[in-house]
Amino acid sequence: MLPVYDIATSQGQADYQARLTRLKSTASAFSEQAQLVSAILQDVQQHGDDAIVKYMRKWTDPDFTADRIKVSAAELDAAEKQLPGDLRSAIERSIENVRQYQQHAMPKSMETVTINGAELGMRFTPMASAGMCVPGGAAVLFSTLIMLAVPAMVAGIDPQNISVINPPPTRIGDEPAGDISPIVLGTCKMLGIENVYRIGGAQAVAALAYGTQSVKPIDIIAGPGNVFVQLAKAQVAGVCGTDGGFYGPSEIVTVADESADPGYVASDLIAQAEHNPGKCFLVSWSRDVIDAIGKEVQSQMAKRTRSEFIQKALDTESCAVLTKDVDQAIQVSNTAAAEHVNLAVKDVDGLFERITNGGEFFLGHQTPVAAGDYYAGPSHCLPTGTAARFTSGI
Repeated sequence: MLPVYDIATSQGQADYQARLTRLKSTASAFSEQAQLVSAILQDVQQHGDDAIVKYMRKWTDPDFTADRIKVSAAELDAAEKQLPGDLRSAIERSIENVRQYQQHAMPKSMETVTINGAELGMRFTPMASAGMCVPGGAAVLFSTLIMLAVPAMVAGIDPQNISVINPPPTRIGDEPAGDISPIVLGTCKMLGIENVYRIGGAQAVAALAYGTQSVKPIDIIAGPGNVFVQLAKAQVAGVCGTDGGFYGPSEIVTVADESADPGYVASDLIAQAEHNPGKCFLVSWSRDVIDAIGKEVQSQMAKRTRSEFIQKALDTESCAVLTKDVDQAIQVSNTAAAEHVNLAVKDVDGLFERITNGGEFFLGHQTPVAAGDYYAGPSHCLPTGTAARFTSGI
C-alpha cells in the first residue's frame, strides 16, 4: 500500500522528510562504496582486461573470460537478423522520433556579435567518441541504448566511435551463463555501433575511461546505472567527460487534483515502481483523490507480473503526500526535483509555470510517462536524487 503522509501534522512531516532523505541519497552519500570504486578504477587502469575479468568473475559469472569482453561482429549480425519484424519496426520508429527531437533541440553555433570592433561568437563541435552505460538486470533496456546513442549521433559522433557497455545477467549456482539480450545487440547493429562490451559496474566505466587491451578509451561517458556505476563516473570525471548527473533509480512525482483519472495515475506510478527500486511521490491537496488513486494502485497490482517488486518499492521508497493547498503541493514537487513530473490537474499551464524542477514533464491526463520512456522523442536518461535542481538530461 502507498503510505499517506499528511504534512500538516508533525508526524506526517517527519515521515515525509524521511522519504525525501532517501530520495536525496545520491553518490555523495556512499563513502564506503566510493572507496571500493576507487580501488577498482586503479586496478583496471593498471591491469586492464585482467582486472575486468577478475571483477566480472567475482560479481557476475565465475567462468567469465577475456575473450567474452567484446561482442563480435558476427554476434551483432546474428542478433539483428533475429529481430521480429514488428519489434524492428517499433525500434526504427523510436529511433526516428528521438532523432527528430534531438535535431530540434541541438544547440547551434551563434552568429557573431561585434563589440568594440571585435567579432565574437560561439561554436559547437561534437566530441570524437562516447561511451554509453546500458544497465543489465531483468529488464531489456534497448530503449536506454536508443536514448543515449541517437543524441550522440545527432551531435555528430560517428557510430563507429560509440562504445556500449551492457553486462550479462548475474549467474546463479550451476545455471548456464547468460548473455546480453539479442534485442540490445540487434539495436546496436541497427544503429551502426560496433564497439559493444558485455561488462558492467565500476570496472566497465574504468575501461571506457582508461582503455584496456579490449576496450577503446572514449571522451565522454553517459548513462544510468547502480551506485557503483554512478560513483565511478564521478571519479573518472576529468580523465574523460561525463554526463554530469546522478542517473540512479527511476523516480516520479505526480501532482493530482479532482480532475485526475485514478486509473491513469495509478498506471504511471506502477510503471516507475516496477523498476525496483522505483521512487514514487503522489502529491495532492485532496484526501479523496489520494484514496481513489491508492485503491486503483492495489487493484492494478494484482494483474502485474512484478507485483512483489512494485509493492516493495511502494512500501519502502514511495509515499502519497497530502498538502494543505496547491501552493504547498508545488513546493513539495520543486523540493523533490524528480526525474519525471506528471501534472494530472485541470490547470496544467498554471502549475507547469510554477513547478521548475524536474527532469522531464508530462502534462495533462493523457500523457503517460511510459511514452517518454520509450517513444516520444526526448531522452529518458534524466537526473535523479533531486539533481534536476541543477542539471538536465541527455
